[in-house]
Amino acid sequence: MNEFFLNPFKPGAGHMPPHLAGRDIEKQEFLYLISQKVILNNMVLTGLRGVGKTVLLNTFKPLAIQNNWLWVGADLSESASVSEGNLALRLMTDLAVLTSNIIIQKDDITKIGFHSESNSVEIKLTFNYLVALYKKTPGLVIDKLKFILEFVWQSIKDLNINGLIFAYDEAQNLSDQALKEQYPLGILLDVFQSLQKKDIPFMLVLTGLPTLFPKLVNSRTFSERMFRVIILKRLKENDSREAILKPIENKNCPVKLTDKSVDIIVKQSGGYPYFIQFICRETYDLFISQLKVGKDPGVPINEITRKLDSDFFAGRWARATDRQRELLLIISQLPNSNEEFAVQEVVDLSKKNMEKPFSNSHVNQMLNSLTTAGLIYKNRYGKYAFAVPLLDQFIIRQGKNNE
Repeated sequence: MNEFFLNPFKPGAGHMPPHLAGRDIEKQEFLYLISQKVILNNMVLTGLRGVGKTVLLNTFKPLAIQNNWLWVGADLSESASVSEGNLALRLMTDLAVLTSNIIIQKDDITKIGFHSESNSVEIKLTFNYLVALYKKTPGLVIDKLKFILEFVWQSIKDLNINGLIFAYDEAQNLSDQALKEQYPLGILLDVFQSLQKKDIPFMLVLTGLPTLFPKLVNSRTFSERMFRVIILKRLKENDSREAILKPIENKNCPVKLTDKSVDIIVKQSGGYPYFIQFICRETYDLFISQLKVGKDPGVPINEITRKLDSDFFAGRWARATDRQRELLLIISQLPNSNEEFAVQEVVDLSKKNMEKPFSNSHVNQMLNSLTTAGLIYKNRYGKYAFAVPLLDQFIIRQGKNNE
């Protein structure tokens, strides 16, 4: 047995898996968007946690660079939504990583007696320079930001590039603050729409939870026409099998999975890339341990499920009150619990299954609280869904444990 073949599976937030399966259509969609001569469509990449949004976003970057696009970006923290100024600072910080080594020429007029001499001064587009230029520019934050971005484009457009992509993960954190009269999300959309109208090839690629696109539309209705929305879903069965088997097909890999073992992992993971990585990593380590003591290896799915419940679900479950948990248990019993559901469906089932059923107003109130807690999300069509993949199955297990 080869003990030096490391466990290839990598469950984690945004960790690149050993093999990216089943995302060819999304890659082709991205390649189509960066083939635009005039930016008419930007991208929103959305889906539940654990579906592989961050990983896919990271695979877009080399594709963009290969096609002569520059790339800047970061995670959008909630602090970027505190004010319009914070958003501008975020954009200039990211730009400076790209532009800090770019030199521009600026004339410096020096008077000597009755004569003047013009000297060309070299200036680098560092963060400090961009911020100083931003502060000197008259107008509102939106005017300053437009000027900075147009200025940067004029400075880089001769570098034989097709354009510049601003890629932001966790973009659902960005929102307008009407009570504080701060509209960072609206400004972001207004600025990029304005630049694209001027044929400046700056493209937005935003990834986030399913709440992201409704937020964009609520801020600016033109967002419906400004973005192409890619909804990242669970992997199909053949893609799930590929994600499981490809990383261990190396002849030096000591772990070999039977068809039965692969079927168990596919079923238990639900096709979600994070769960595939988690279950496969645990399975790999347990197989090694079993082989060392001469046991016939198998997938101890009950033990792995308990560990997954503890590591992934328990912290989220702890956010709910006892009464909210009763509501979540009712939702998990709906035939469409892993898809979208309506308030009335929850009310009707509670009347059948509970001594003290929920009213419509009570369900609405608790669903709003659970949305804030990150367990539920509401789309703009008035339907709700679990914000965490396979949460319905975890809740059912919790219900059985409490019987």
